[in-house]
Amino acid sequence: MELYDAINNRRTIRDFEDEKISDEVLRRIISAAFKAPTNDHMRDWHFIIVTDKAQAAELLKPIPKSISDEDMDALIRDWDLSDALQQECYRNAVPKQYRMLFDASAIIVPLFGAKGVDILHPESISHLNCLASIWCSIENLFLAATAEGLGCDLRIPLGDEAEHARKVLGFPEGYEMPCFIGIGVPKKAAAVRQKEIDISSRIHYDRF
Repeated sequence: MELYDAINNRRTIRDFEDEKISDEVLRRIISAAFKAPTNDHMRDWHFIIVTDKAQAAELLKPIPKSISDEDMDALIRDWDLSDALQQECYRNAVPKQYRMLFDASAIIVPLFGAKGVDILHPESISHLNCLASIWCSIENLFLAATAEGLGCDLRIPLGDEAEHARKVLGFPEGYEMPCFIGIGVPKKAAAVRQKEIDISSRIHYDRF
């Protein structure tokens, strides 16, 4: 698949077929992640791949398996989601947060070295370079997965989910996880709607 085809075809997928992904394909996708730019030239990244369903269930234990209609309505109000398509996307995504990861062929947990950096209280924006770099690698991962005919979703950990993941997966202090990634073969009926943006209104030359 050509680069622009992969970019244009990439969508967040939350519904997967019950199919395995070969280690060879997973390694190719992770290899693409390591081609991303990095803040310190060292690419101090690791990727934990979880395919065992018992391990996945333990890893995802803190994530709610469902949400009531009332709570969903309250979330829409509290987050001031006024756009109709945005509301539709959230109503599709939020109830699937557990299942979209558990039903995936694999859960990938990216890690980045953050030694000596307080990510939540940085001294300056440049102290977040390690965080910025791992997200560049994650985008490479998404595009490589798309080129392989696969789909991905992600969840940024809430509450104590990251520390729970640290205990379950055994990754050391000094490394942080930015998200959970589910990867698999998309179901044919998987929702893939995305808001279209008129980029002519977002491009500015010389000044805003």
